[in-house]
Amino acid sequence: MIQSTFFEDYAVGTTRDTLGRTITETDIVLHAGQTGDFYPHHMDAEWCKTQDFKQRIAHGTLIFSVAVGMTAGAINPEAFSYGYDRLRFIKPVLIGDTIHVKVTIKEKREHKKPTHGIVSELVEVFNQKNETVLACEHLLLVRKKS
Repeated sequence: MIQSTFFEDYAVGTTRDTLGRTITETDIVLHAGQTGDFYPHHMDAEWCKTQDFKQRIAHGTLIFSVAVGMTAGAINPEAFSYGYDRLRFIKPVLIGDTIHVKVTIKEKREHKKPTHGIVSELVEVFNQKNETVLACEHLLLVRKKS
């Protein structure tokens, strides 16, 4: 769906939530192959039994990628991603955990380009226990109406 939303249309405090997605062993193996990150924390079940979490954990970058995809929805031709700030991997995600994402419009500010503004979205990823596992800020460069 394509819908134009201009800088002036964004309201601070507005939220949107995604449905859940369960992280599988296949997700972890595919991500390791795509990135080359074969650290034992993700790939070695026996070694992980000797560590604090006692089992393999998902790559933080996997959870970030999945969460970003989960928040992708309506196409807004007036905005595009300007990047991500303050990315934090707060709690490990285990095989079988189900994550969901909450996005909150945190701030609007001017940009050096007077025809555009920056919209900052707080992106929070939660597991099935509603514990925060990842947080970051997504910056959007958005065209103004005038």
